[in-house]
Amino acid sequence: MYGHDCGTIASMSKGFSMERFFRALADRTRLRILNLLGDDEVCVCFLVEILQTNQPNISRHLVYLRDAGIVSARREGKWMHYRIVEPSHSQAATVLAEVRSWISQDREMQRDRKRLVRVCCATELPIALQRAPKPASFAAQI
Repeated sequence: MYGHDCGTIASMSKGFSMERFFRALADRTRLRILNLLGDDEVCVCFLVEILQTNQPNISRHLVYLRDAGIVSARREGKWMHYRIVEPSHSQAATVLAEVRSWISQDREMQRDRKRLVRVCCATELPIALQRAPKPASFAAQI
């Protein structure tokens, strides 16, 4: 059997997969997540707030990006933080840099970033984020 799932499961235990990399980039929500991560490390709860969706949905997309070697995760207590990492394959790193440059010019992506800045820099965070650790670049501004 050569179904989609069998190939995906088998390739997850190996190194870089071009197919998995491009599948990870082929989703608008995942592109929005990459845009929000930018050069920072961001707690999942901020992604949930900005993208206005539920945590399981965001986590599913983040797992996809992590499996493709595009993001890494770090746990801090109950908080999960994600950041973009350079893919192990040099051509994939070049593609990712180009994609990031391209998405930063998209109007919806720019609105997402502005919303993240507004939320992170607000004097009072939304209730769901009041105990959440802010991304480092925003925490330094306080």
